[in-house]
Amino acid sequence: MLKRCIYILIFIVLPAFSVVGQEKDSSDFVIGLIEEGDTVVYKKLDEITINPKELNRRQQRRYSRLVAKVKKVYPLALEARHLLKEYEPKYFALEDQRDRRKLMKGLEKELLDKHKDELKRWSMSDGRLLLKLINRETERTPYSLIRDFRGEFSAVFWQGIARIFKNNLKDEYDPYGEDRMLEEIVTLVEVGYYGPI
Repeated sequence: MLKRCIYILIFIVLPAFSVVGQEKDSSDFVIGLIEEGDTVVYKKLDEITINPKELNRRQQRRYSRLVAKVKKVYPLALEARHLLKEYEPKYFALEDQRDRRKLMKGLEKELLDKHKDELKRWSMSDGRLLLKLINRETERTPYSLIRDFRGEFSAVFWQGIARIFKNNLKDEYDPYGEDRMLEEIVTLVEVGYYGPI
């Protein structure tokens, strides 16, 4: 009998002391609403991107071309974001308008020297895509960027040129509407789904 008690103690009781229950996840808060005696739980879920597999040949070619264009243009939009973060405080710290113009001319010359040959080979749609992605990355329209750094006259001039080519520098990036497919592709490019940029 004593032997049985020892076995029970060893195999049943002692393991029970080492059992640990689930700990409450304090990092995720859930909001609930009580409606007519029922509790409705609201919880933010991660967005899932679904790439439709049932594309016809024409749609697949169009999608593949857009992916290639995004991979070509997106690094310049990222560079624009970094340059804006770097130069905006320097620009607005300068009080003299001549010094501001000098800073912008120097930056413009540096960028043209770096990217001139590459930009010459781009199509009109590459340029439109770059404007949209700059708007996405900087959260400012190209028109407002030109107006803030080059002046109102320059912004109006370039808006007129853009309108001649059926473009609009004031258009905003719309990830949930017109630019939804572009947003999905950019997200997949960012996470490395389509390989390195």
